Amino acid sequence: MALTFNSLPDLYAHDFDTVIDVRSPAEFAEDHLPGAISLPVLDNDERARVGTIYVQQSPFLARKLGAALVFRNAANHIENSLSHHEGGWKPLVYCWRGGQRSGSFTWMLQQIGWRAEVVEGGYRTYRRLVKRYLYDEPLPHRLYALDGYTGTAKTELLTLLKAQGVQVLDLEGLANHRGSLLGEMPGGQPSQKAFESALACALCNLDPSRPVVVEAESSKIGTLILPPSVWSALRNASRILVRASIAARSDYLVSAYEDVLADTERLKDRLSPLRFHRGHDVVDGWIKLIEAGDKRALTSALMQQHYDPAYTKSSRTRVSNVIASIDAASLDAVGLSDAAEQIKAVLDQL
Repeated sequence: MALTFNSLPDLYAHDFDTVIDVRSPAEFAEDHLPGAISLPVLDNDERARVGTIYVQQSPFLARKLGAALVFRNAANHIENSLSHHEGGWKPLVYCWRGGQRSGSFTWMLQQIGWRAEVVEGGYRTYRRLVKRYLYDEPLPHRLYALDGYTGTAKTELLTLLKAQGVQVLDLEGLANHRGSLLGEMPGGQPSQKAFESALACALCNLDPSRPVVVEAESSKIGTLILPPSVWSALRNASRILVRASIAARSDYLVSAYEDVLADTERLKDRLSPLRFHRGHDVVDGWIKLIEAGDKRALTSALMQQHYDPAYTKSSRTRVSNVIASIDAASLDAVGLSDAAEQIKAVLDQL
């Protein structure tokens, strides 16, 4: 009998030893339940082949071939990937809709004696729960936005706050992007669905009765869109403003964006589209600084001529209030530690 889950917290609180995704590798790569392992009973080519036969020849022939492939692949997983499990092992299995792929694999595991169960509705049920949580219902959390000009080391401050026991939500970490024009990270960004899965899981692991600190963001981080419930909560979150001098911010950016600043040709390509917004003379000035290798002058110019004006413009639309302003004398280890302590003191009074 398949198991029914009515909410994300209910699903995340399962007591199974292992969650197994038996969908194809391509399906798994796009998105999957957090913590699930991939044991496909049909690989990408096999799934396409069975689907083609189903449409072009007959459902019977497709099911016959599919059964042979499913049991053959399942036997391989049992003999290799799962051979180390003892008799009391308890796995939770799902496929796309809780149908033949997960049902067949679960049946085999049960025949061995393992306490396997299948997710009712499969991945589609899980995805509906994620959508309801992030799109249809207001977040139960109290968000406090860490705000400030580009280069005020907000991401590092989140890390320090977390180490001090503060609840934080690292949106840029989940999106694998630093949230700016030059914010691309190695490995690229996850799919929108995978981002939402990670985001929903992170939120469900936070205590709604305690404050949650999040970096102030726009509605998009790189190519990923913040779901409505998160975006609404972030827009209305009370803000803690972090301030630092241009010099301190420039020093920080030179260090934090070392990989971006080192790739001069790619950096030029990324800045060229800003000619439309900032004018040719301004962008030409940036290009000269890149070619001269003057990273501090470049970051300073980018802040004063692009990032700061953009921040000032966007801040006019914010409806939430600033509950504290933190002035960081520097953004080195000592300065950031002091700023984090000041922020925590503010949160402790809430």
